[in-house]
Amino acid sequence: MKRCTIACDTAAGIRVCHLSLPDDATIDAALIAARAILGEQATDWEQATTGIYGRICPRGHCWEEGDRIEIYRSLQVDPRDRRRQRAGRGRF
Repeated sequence: MKRCTIACDTAAGIRVCHLSLPDDATIDAALIAARAILGEQATDWEQATTGIYGRICPRGHCWEEGDRIEIYRSLQVDPRDRRRQRAGRGRF
């Protein structure tokens, strides 16, 4: 068994759970286990981008002992567009 932390970024803040799973577990297996703990409304479990410590990883990736698996929510506004809007108003 190996342990990991699942962190999902929700509109209400970051939610975290700790799991122990078999040694050959993938990110997808960890998400299935976390979904049962954190609930359906925590995040978009099927479509959300996943990563480990800020590095994007596919769901089939086998994580290491102690990894923090992160589930990212999509951006509401593209940061580049937001910057262009502020620059257009003369406010940096």
